[in-house]
Amino acid sequence: MALDDCGRLCKYTLFIFNLIFALVGFVFLGLGLWLRFSDGTRAFFEIEDFNSSTFVIAVTVLIITGLVMLIVVVFGVYGACNEKRCALLTFLVLVSILAGAVIVFGVIAYSSKEEIGLRIAEFYSSIYLLYVANSDPVLAVTLTFIQKLLHCCGATGIPSLDFAKETCPDPETIWEHIKMDACPGVIVDVFNRNAPVVLGVFVGTGVILFLALICSSILTKKLKTPSTPQYIIRTQPPPSQLEYIPTSTSVSYSYPEQKPVVLNLLTVANNPVVIT
Repeated sequence: MALDDCGRLCKYTLFIFNLIFALVGFVFLGLGLWLRFSDGTRAFFEIEDFNSSTFVIAVTVLIITGLVMLIVVVFGVYGACNEKRCALLTFLVLVSILAGAVIVFGVIAYSSKEEIGLRIAEFYSSIYLLYVANSDPVLAVTLTFIQKLLHCCGATGIPSLDFAKETCPDPETIWEHIKMDACPGVIVDVFNRNAPVVLGVFVGTGVILFLALICSSILTKKLKTPSTPQYIIRTQPPPSQLEYIPTSTSVSYSYPEQKPVVLNLLTVANNPVVIT
């Protein structure tokens, strides 16, 4: 079915949204799978005492989130590109659930910011200990990124003595050559101090999901199944084609020989109908 300008705009918007969503989903899924099956982190999942640790829970959430996002992308791309209402309706339902979950989780994270901050610090500490034990280069990249972002140094905060000192950022002052902030404390402090920003990120993500929801709703309405075809049936030629024949007792009309009239459908199914 041909789409108008509004329908095409929604179609392209959904395509761009799903492209970004797919990239984020692949990152989450790839990182989660690597943390789950890497030689340096597999022990966390094989030891029963670690099954309830923050690290294991965070990795599981990453894998599930990545899978859900990719499933949503499949329905969104297929429905938008092929203009399939069933796929778009499924995409609409999944995005509605995701949008609500993101906003609810953001509110919970804001109301429990101290506990969430401690859990994130515990997650960092798990990665730090794994790197100290295995010297995994991928874990080194992860620690370097986190510590440069927060400008902190390992678990001790002493660049010259820390077990992961090679991942610490460059000191900015003379004092920082001797002592820097330890990362677990910085993580808790940053999360508590920037809790409104974290809530804004979650709410903003929910708003983006609702925009995708609106676009999918509009596109679904544009792709409604067309109604039953309507026809114009001419049962009588125009008066100009009638021939007057006078008689003594009555007046009658006869139809001259006429060619078949070709009628066109009023719908998109442009199949001619011939009436003789």
